[in-house]
Amino acid sequence: MMGFQKMARLDKMIHEPARLAIMSALEACSMAEFLFLQELTGLTKGNLSCHLSKLEKAEYIIIEKSYIRRKIPQTTIRITSEGTAALERYWEQMDKIREFTKKWQEERENQRTGGLIG
Repeated sequence: MMGFQKMARLDKMIHEPARLAIMSALEACSMAEFLFLQELTGLTKGNLSCHLSKLEKAEYIIIEKSYIRRKIPQTTIRITSEGTAALERYWEQMDKIREFTKKWQEERENQRTGGLIG
C-alpha cells in the first residue's frame, strides 16, 4: 500500500493531462510559441490559456508577450527551473509507482502459482 500513498502525493498541477502535455513539450524545447502549443496539445485557445495561467501562477512557466513588427502579437512560453524540477519529481514518482505495482503483481503471481516457475 505504501506505493499507492505516493500516488496521492503526485503534483496535481502537472498530473492533469493537458498540463502534463504542455510541461513535457516545454521541457523538450525549453521555449515554445502559444500557437505551437495549441497545435501540439489540440486544446482550444481559451482552454490552453487557462492551463497556462495555472502553470504560471505555480511558477512552473513564464509567459512573455511581444509584437512582431509592432503589429502581430506573439506569446512565448518557457519552462522555469522550478517547473523542470517539478516535472522531474513527477516522473520519478510515477516510476516508483510503476515499480511498486510490478513488484505487487509479481508477488500475487507467485502466491497464485505457489512460487513455482514455468
